[in-house]
Amino acid sequence: MAKQDYYEVLGIDKNADAAAIKKAYRKKALKYHPDKNPDNSEAETKFKEAAEAYEVLSNADKKARYDQFGHQAFEGNGGFNGGNMNMDDIFSQFGDIFGGAFGGGGGFSGFSGGGFGGGGQRRVKGTNMRIRVKLTLEEIANGVEKKVKVRRKVQAPGTTYKTCSTCNGAGQVMRVTNTILGRMQTATTCTTCGGAGQTIDKKPNEADAQGMLVKEETVSIKIPAGVVDGMQLKVTGKGNEAPGNGVSGDLLVAIEEETHATLQREGDNLHYDLYVSLPDAVLGTSKEIDTVTGKVRIKIDAGVQSGKILRLRGKGIPSINGYGKGDLLVHVNVWTPKTLSKQQKDFFESMREDEHFDPKPEVGDKSFFEKVKDMFS
Repeated sequence: MAKQDYYEVLGIDKNADAAAIKKAYRKKALKYHPDKNPDNSEAETKFKEAAEAYEVLSNADKKARYDQFGHQAFEGNGGFNGGNMNMDDIFSQFGDIFGGAFGGGGGFSGFSGGGFGGGGQRRVKGTNMRIRVKLTLEEIANGVEKKVKVRRKVQAPGTTYKTCSTCNGAGQVMRVTNTILGRMQTATTCTTCGGAGQTIDKKPNEADAQGMLVKEETVSIKIPAGVVDGMQLKVTGKGNEAPGNGVSGDLLVAIEEETHATLQREGDNLHYDLYVSLPDAVLGTSKEIDTVTGKVRIKIDAGVQSGKILRLRGKGIPSINGYGKGDLLVHVNVWTPKTLSKQQKDFFESMREDEHFDPKPEVGDKSFFEKVKDMFS
């Protein structure tokens, strides 16, 4: 079944500003919150849909991608996913959205780690880690698997934990507060165990206060073709581990595009400046040029004009959203020599009155501005 439009989920139009988006999400979250709708699967679904919509529309970059490509902007792109949220992610929004009205950094009485209902133990998530990975244009065009070394926190061998005596393993302490909706039972993170539900029982001397060690590990990162500079990918579970029975954080990978010696990228298209001599421009020739898949030889017709653009279709960068490949645009520049021998000068002097050297633009010859316009159309 097709996913519902995010703007429709929140009941707003596409011109809504950040404040309106936030207000609409707050209204939906209050209406469909599981504490107000116990054992109501439809309300739970709408609650999650609202959180997903807000997670995308409240982020300027994700909102711009969604406005342009819709839900397809977050499919098949190696981890850039606006809607893949778990319940920890959803409840982490409440400190900002509700200004602490529901207990600050905690959850609600119905929240139990991976789902709703029933006072189960809350699983703490380890902290995320961030790295930058440099990629060449060739790697971006073809996709690549990178192996990187990271230093992450892991549970020390021999560390054991016991149930927290303050929260009895729940990781949360319950309290009742008066809100605009009436008396509501909320949960705050247990200060004794930090929400883990467990405290250290035994640990080796080299471990820290939480029973953790820093360990170097090699992580394999599969990077899809078409990524752009600044894009962030996620490797689930390769961040820092959490104490006790918690879940590992994620490794966030920021893409950094290296400058190419001869090619310039513009979206999915590539540009190449080709310089040809005056004799080659007059007589025609063939030239070898760089592409992201190796060198290719192209033909330069006799009488080529400086500024002509040759388009090699499909020789650009694959679209990250699966819309084919961009093109390679070869910009022909006729190189005019700055110094000439006497014999060369005499030749060109003799050509001043030759009609073959008079500029004779044809109807089909486009101006510079028309060529630029065509490049972006």
